Amino acid sequence: MRPTLEPSVNGAAAPGTTASRAPAGPGQRPVPAPGAGIQRAWLRNQSVNVARHAAALRPFRRGEFGTGDAAPSEGHLQAVNQLLQTLRRSMLRVGTEVTRAHQAAARRPATAELQRLTVAKERAHDWVRAVERVWDFYFELFGQRQSEVAPWLLAADRIALDCYQVSFMRLGTAKSIPAPPPFAYMRTGFSPATFRRQIPLRRLGQQLNPFPLVQLPYHRLVNPWTLGAILHEVSHNLHNDLGLERVVPRRIHARLRAAGFSEAVARTWTRWNRELFADVCGLLLGGPAVVGSLFDVIGRSPATVLAYGPNAPHPTPYLRAFISLELLRRMGFTDEAAAYRRLWTRMYPAPGAGTIPRELLATFPEANRVVVDAVCFRRFAALGGKALCEVLPFAAKEQQIVEEAAGRLAAGTDPGIIPERLVIGAARVALDRRLARPEVVSRNFYTALARS
Repeated sequence: MRPTLEPSVNGAAAPGTTASRAPAGPGQRPVPAPGAGIQRAWLRNQSVNVARHAAALRPFRRGEFGTGDAAPSEGHLQAVNQLLQTLRRSMLRVGTEVTRAHQAAARRPATAELQRLTVAKERAHDWVRAVERVWDFYFELFGQRQSEVAPWLLAADRIALDCYQVSFMRLGTAKSIPAPPPFAYMRTGFSPATFRRQIPLRRLGQQLNPFPLVQLPYHRLVNPWTLGAILHEVSHNLHNDLGLERVVPRRIHARLRAAGFSEAVARTWTRWNRELFADVCGLLLGGPAVVGSLFDVIGRSPATVLAYGPNAPHPTPYLRAFISLELLRRMGFTDEAAAYRRLWTRMYPAPGAGTIPRELLATFPEANRVVVDAVCFRRFAALGGKALCEVLPFAAKEQQIVEEAAGRLAAGTDPGIIPERLVIGAARVALDRRLARPEVVSRNFYTALARS
């Protein structure tokens, strides 16, 4: 006999009975009993999940991150979307493999077919996660352009663009113009940094970065007179985009060896070439105020400043200061160079107390003169037969513009047609001379650079 259905007090079937489902009402689809079709549904859902995940990693749309001046440019969106499109093609091919494996497993749900589906699904999942990582990286960067820091980042973009424009417009011969321009973003808890165009980035899964990125910490953006960092980081990109990344280290090494310095000394200076170039190029772009910004960074405890790193890409902080001071002197700012030198040597009067090698310390003054001359005052074919100081001239008249703009910035009036890169120096002068309170200088700095 079939067991009778004895309803319990809560409506559930009594123990030992089998539940039945009420017939579907008119217009309703019948609901399958529990357990029916679980395998079929799970197999189908694997391809559904992959397809929907892949579709969600869509290209970025114009206007998605705002329509104001701070929004990512059309060029930046196109460059990122092109990268995403390349990655999505491979991801979609793997997704197709999941669909085929699901169909095969649905027809014949044996262990071999089921495992083939799980292998395809795992491979597709790895691809989706890799693409999502790239998508998320740029989603976060572009999303900052809708936050309160958007005007700050717009100001940094405009300074970087001005650096590129003056560099390429003053070359001795025309070069192909790189695009898109650098793009700034904020990252708290880190130092300023840059990621050059067309280099593989770990955060992108070793994909090639489509345009220069300038990473700026919050504490620098809050204090815009410290933003000589922008000029330094942009100079790293100019080093490559101007075609100097190979010739500069070769020239440094050759000039030092020709001047009689040992191979060890020449090799050390050559190792420093990228950071050295960024320092001197940034100084030529921004003028004397950039030295103050540099001192903000390297003016630390004696133990740190006098510590030599045998594999470090940066010059030892103690010596690094004098490289910029030598260039400042050669630029004609002898009084400023002497004043900064007095300050530096008063803070660090005993360089021999650190770990700087004796030969490097003893030969430094003359080697410094040779290297600054070689990098800044000798001609390069890559610059159209010009020297770096001719492409980026900064002399007394440029400093006069900076100082006039400092007064206007402090008063809250339009600083005029001053190039964007020089507004950093204007803010520094306004702060140093106490022409206005720091918060006033900061506010007017961003107002001047973020205006339409």
